[in-house]
Amino acid sequence: MPLDLLVGQKMEIILRFLVLIFLLNASLRCIAQAKVLHYDFVLKEAKFTKLCSTKSILTVNGTFPGPTIRVNKGDTAFVTVHNQGKYGVTIHWHGVRQPRNPWSDGPENITQCPIPPKTSFTQEIIFSAEEGTLWWHAHSDWTRATVHGAIIISPAPNTTYPFPKPYAEETIILGEWYKGDVMAIIDEALATGGDPNVSDAFTINGQPGDLYNCSSATTYSLKVDSGKTYLLRIINSIMNEEQFFGIAKHKLKLVATDASYTKQITADYLMISPGQTMDVLLTANQSPSRYYIVSTPFADSTAPFDNSTTTAILQYNGNYKPPSSIPFPTLPTYNNKTAAENFTKRLRSLASKAHPVNVPRSITRRIFITVSVNQIYCPSASCSGPDGNRLSASLNNISFQTPTIDILQAYYRYILPCSI
Repeated sequence: MPLDLLVGQKMEIILRFLVLIFLLNASLRCIAQAKVLHYDFVLKEAKFTKLCSTKSILTVNGTFPGPTIRVNKGDTAFVTVHNQGKYGVTIHWHGVRQPRNPWSDGPENITQCPIPPKTSFTQEIIFSAEEGTLWWHAHSDWTRATVHGAIIISPAPNTTYPFPKPYAEETIILGEWYKGDVMAIIDEALATGGDPNVSDAFTINGQPGDLYNCSSATTYSLKVDSGKTYLLRIINSIMNEEQFFGIAKHKLKLVATDASYTKQITADYLMISPGQTMDVLLTANQSPSRYYIVSTPFADSTAPFDNSTTTAILQYNGNYKPPSSIPFPTLPTYNNKTAAENFTKRLRSLASKAHPVNVPRSITRRIFITVSVNQIYCPSASCSGPDGNRLSASLNNISFQTPTIDILQAYYRYILPCSI
């Protein structure tokens, strides 16, 4: 073999070895930077006074909304749920991909049995590719109406946002309040076959706002410094209603949704669906004053819904004379389908080199799924749904019935009845 060819082959082997060492070192560095965090979630009843009355609700750690989980991309969190409530509950980490870790995903009787009262269960949450805002919530009947909170996933160490770093970050959770017991409400609806009662108020960070009775003193206030830009992490935790959202005289710049960066959109309002999150840049560029933050429902069906308005206050720091009338944003009417579509059709993934989107280009199978709400016939019109029948949701005309076993473990191991 010629000497120069032999030297070339040796150099190629050495270069490959050096590249391998570099990649291994980078991987080890990432592993070393990733953290393992631990949280304790105590499910317990707590009393709250809203809309002129006091009631007990199921909470995590006694707060509504619940505590925030804060991690960096690549971290792992272990959450130990201590159930001091009245019934079995699971917790779901909404939007977290959980690669090869479905055991901790949380849907009741699908990936795990409910966590029985007076017991504890530890769930492992792997934050592999997510970056931005997600949320966690109970995944048992309607318990998520009061059992939910934010998940904040900051960029991995030595990386940053694909936009200028904001001055500060704030979380805004859109929720709702029922005067009645939420479990009793859904149980009655399931028993009678009719629509469940609608909520009595919407909330922003747990507070209904100025337009509801007995609520103005506790209206949530977001304080800002003039000229600064803030990252608002907005979560729609409302059970069923899509929401319009806006801030008087301020533009909203959407930069991410569901922990994925988007091409930037500047808008006067958002349309955010139940379970969805949006990251928005807000620049405090108006005259120092107070401005209403408002959320109203979007509904384009005949189903009953809560057609009320929740408010908060954007309050500039500093000395100024408070306005005699706080400016109010103009949002689309509740049934303005065009306004909803005009916003959602603008959404596009960022799809940059640093934040690629791997969309399959080769389609090997097409699946057609019809999501609908049907009616099950009730003799003598004895049910509370339309025409005296029973409402029943379905996929391809097949309704889901909650099993009495944990499907994932039953499939993977053996059938074992859940004990609640």
